[in-house]
Amino acid sequence: MSYNLLKGKKGIISGALDERSIAWRTALKCHEEGAELVLTNAPVAMRMGEINKLAEAVNAPVIGCDVSSNEDVTSLFTKTMEHFGGGIDFVLHSIGMSINVRKGKHYTDIDYGFNAKSLDISAMSLHRMLATAMKMDAINEWGSVVALSYIAAQRVFPDYNEMADAKALLESVTRSFGYHYGVKKHVRVNTISQSPVRTTAGSGVKGFDGFMEYAEKMSPLGNASSDECANYIVMMFSDMTRKVTMQNLFHDGGFSFTGVTEAVIEQMEK
Repeated sequence: MSYNLLKGKKGIISGALDERSIAWRTALKCHEEGAELVLTNAPVAMRMGEINKLAEAVNAPVIGCDVSSNEDVTSLFTKTMEHFGGGIDFVLHSIGMSINVRKGKHYTDIDYGFNAKSLDISAMSLHRMLATAMKMDAINEWGSVVALSYIAAQRVFPDYNEMADAKALLESVTRSFGYHYGVKKHVRVNTISQSPVRTTAGSGVKGFDGFMEYAEKMSPLGNASSDECANYIVMMFSDMTRKVTMQNLFHDGGFSFTGVTEAVIEQMEK
């Protein structure tokens, strides 16, 4: 069911790789709620994924962007504003990468050159996008920026590796830049800390299937799906949340504030 929450709004959705990704589901939901979109991803991800299929479904152009490049980010906002004939109302930052994880490097023995790249792409890319948008006056007043985070920014999940550090930095950028963008133009910036979902990226984490089951047992409402996260993001893009900013918002069925559940205790006692 559509509520036209984003009717007349225009935005950028980054990171849609395939139908399992949260960004993909969010693009579909934004389109359903009346928004006009531009899709973006790294050139290599565009070659690996199926983003053109999504572009056709939501009637959106695809603009390649290496978020570690100032020139590419500037080009993304320039071309987007040209396409829309003006500013935008929302941005989804759904970007993350860890070379150390890909190469099987343990957290206690990471390659620091790889680590710098991971932090740049997974976290500082949000700063780069916000700083560029601010300089170009690309985001309209009362606009909304949402970045996807994870509870590993606050708690230890050993196999999440250096991405935990990246998410902690991402949330810090959200608070700090959220303050400045709020003062300057009432643009709000938030992160959403989502339940584990079976995306292409998430499934690559060691022990993912076991953790999915554990999170389900630990969450009073159960794990939140990608489509449910997309609904939440739409609400954050809408005018219904104009005074919410600089927050890390848990969307995890209650996992983040549950110490233990009867289901987990029963499993441990078997």
